[in-house]
Amino acid sequence: MTKRLSVSILLFAASLFCLTAGARAQDKPPTHDGPYIKGYGAVFAVPDADFKPPTDHVFKVIFSVTRTPKSASELNSNIDTVARYLNMQGQAGVPLKNMKLALILHGPAGKDALSNAAYQARYHTDNPNLGLLEALHQAGVAIYICGQTAAARGFAKKELAPQVQLSLSALTVMTTLAGEGYVVMP
Repeated sequence: MTKRLSVSILLFAASLFCLTAGARAQDKPPTHDGPYIKGYGAVFAVPDADFKPPTDHVFKVIFSVTRTPKSASELNSNIDTVARYLNMQGQAGVPLKNMKLALILHGPAGKDALSNAAYQARYHTDNPNLGLLEALHQAGVAIYICGQTAAARGFAKKELAPQVQLSLSALTVMTTLAGEGYVVMP
């Protein structure tokens, strides 16, 4: 086979792959947000799931978030996971009162706990996570920043978003709540 023919076959195969991948992406079912967090946490409906959450169970979950996007103007998708969890469970019929959730921000994700003024002073853009943090707070999610992270990064308590509580450490929150039956989701 000639080199030119090989390149042509590779280009054809790549084009075909791109076309079929695009078609598959268009065939995906739509995502929905809510019922608990509007505008965030979009999920797919899975009406024929074999394993569904028991609607009378009390879910106690800690979301441990350490990662943050490279761009300071980008929403932290790891925080949005908390909204997705709430919305998935809610769409499956679990009442909000049966979800006891905690979000702990530490490491690089500690910056996402800052008020807009403190965030702007450091990153020269609005904190894109504040609307999501407020929605989670309104849904009853306890939101903490690791005090060790805050101290190491020079974040004063007065610089935190109003929905965020300062803890001694992420480890303190996780071990204390684990003793109360919470499961840690890394």
